[in-house]
Amino acid sequence: MRYCFLISERKDIFSFFVLQINLINNCNKMAHKAGFVNIIGSPNVGKSTLMNVLVGERLSIITSKAQTTRHRIMGIVNGEDFQIVYSDTPGVLKPNYKLQESMMEFVHTAITDADVMLFVTDIYEDEKIDEKILNKIKNAKVPVLLLVNKIDLAKQDVLENKVQYWKTEVPNAEVIPVSALEKFNTNYIFDRILALLPEGPGYYGKDELTDKPEKFFISEIIREKILLNYKKEIPYSVEVVVESFKEEEKIIRIRAEILVVRDSQKGILIGHKGQALKKVGTEARKDMEIFLQKQVFLELFVKVNKDWRDDGNQLKRFGYTN
Repeated sequence: MRYCFLISERKDIFSFFVLQINLINNCNKMAHKAGFVNIIGSPNVGKSTLMNVLVGERLSIITSKAQTTRHRIMGIVNGEDFQIVYSDTPGVLKPNYKLQESMMEFVHTAITDADVMLFVTDIYEDEKIDEKILNKIKNAKVPVLLLVNKIDLAKQDVLENKVQYWKTEVPNAEVIPVSALEKFNTNYIFDRILALLPEGPGYYGKDELTDKPEKFFISEIIREKILLNYKKEIPYSVEVVVESFKEEEKIIRIRAEILVVRDSQKGILIGHKGQALKKVGTEARKDMEIFLQKQVFLELFVKVNKDWRDDGNQLKRFGYTN
């Protein structure tokens, strides 16, 4: 509880009361709140969709494929008296190579530095999540909102069973049925987050939207088009590196390399007479022009780099480190 006092020797009683009212009004203003709200969960439960809805911007790419999100992507929402720093994280999985180990490090860090944790599951998940991750969530020292997503696709009895299961499994969490796609209960999630955030100053400027540079989102746009246009192992073998980003008065010229791990993947990615790669480039350029609000000239090149997913130095170069 905060108390406001005013001692005045002024004989002007009107001025005294004006000062007293202003002091009380200022005192009653909500203290500034700020903190990290980190989104954790298995692949394909809707974490990135939720992140984009809560931030109000399309920061995380969304596809139906697992491992779409590889990095920890922050989205910053500012108000006069609050700053929420959301983090989208890779889906929890058992690592098979160093890239995935680095992805899981993002998840562990996000659990450690959260002020409020959003643990996302959905009506389809078989309730088998990595035990170490689940134990960390159960023993979290911060508030946990457990979101059962995609309820727009669920029958009532299925939803009730899921909600009851998670209430029992994670008793320290507040279980909330949501549909990120339909934006059902997302306003309530925001209100709960605001209520749970600690008081304190912001971590970023009030005009900042994310901690990532433009080049990061350019590479993510290209990778999204690869995820959408190719099947099997191709999307999981790909890394996109923006080698050149030159902004001129009327156009931005971008040169990007697409790395693959095998020669056969290079041929598939390029396609007959380059048509497959041209399609990716056209789709990516259109999204870039919307994102950058400027005409874009995009050049794409495909290069074989057999060991990039298990090379620590290259992973560091590509930003897969905390």
